[in-house]
Amino acid sequence: MQDQLKIALIQSDLVWENPKANRKQFKEKIETIKGEVDLIVLPEMFTTAFTMNAKKVAETIQGKTVTWMQTIAKETNAAIMGSIIVEEDTLYYNRLLFVEPSGEVRWYDKRHTFTLAGEDKVYSKGDKKVIIEYRGWKICPQVCYDLRFPVWVRNIEDYDVLIYVANWPKPRIFAWDTLLKARAIENMCYCIGVNRVGLDDLQNEYCGNSEVYDVLGNAISKLKSNRDMIDVVTLERNHINFYRNKLKFLEDKDVFTLQ
Repeated sequence: MQDQLKIALIQSDLVWENPKANRKQFKEKIETIKGEVDLIVLPEMFTTAFTMNAKKVAETIQGKTVTWMQTIAKETNAAIMGSIIVEEDTLYYNRLLFVEPSGEVRWYDKRHTFTLAGEDKVYSKGDKKVIIEYRGWKICPQVCYDLRFPVWVRNIEDYDVLIYVANWPKPRIFAWDTLLKARAIENMCYCIGVNRVGLDDLQNEYCGNSEVYDVLGNAISKLKSNRDMIDVVTLERNHINFYRNKLKFLEDKDVFTLQ
């Protein structure tokens, strides 16, 4: 069990519906990370941007991007995560992949598909909350619109880190900032949001605002809005343990079952 977890957040523009170009640019960015990290986090649909043209750009779970992620994870000795469009049994999923240096692939399918953009008409929603145990840390992976639904991520598993990958547009960025902080405070965990920047082919503008919040809701990342950049943040287990033991808020949580 590690007392620290070093996470590289990559806030980046994305090339529209071009997996090859996006894999190339992320490989180049990853190569600039100084020192060893435990986990690399990429945005939502990092190979394509947030497109509804699933049939055009979908891959299988044995496809080129998964193989690419396995190679990157092995070369860096760090897990890598980000969502891509996956086709499975004639259905399409916005699937958040978590690939370890060993090559093991785990995933979470986005639960809340974004009806405003018609995502619910194209992609099948997931039905399982996933907790990934990695290097002694419990991580709860989530995707973009999931951020608006706190019941889904209520911390009944005593997870340590909640991570959202996103294509969250600039006009609603105040909600992004506010809800990320709220998820950290109410679940007494680190909450991380990695969002893209730039303009997509549908003229949606993204300003990033990627951030890491600690248990008390303090922002601890050095990432800047509207900038293509990388930040490495170190999470401290002692921080979680100290405030959970002192405040004991999670001991008063409600017990419920999702239908």
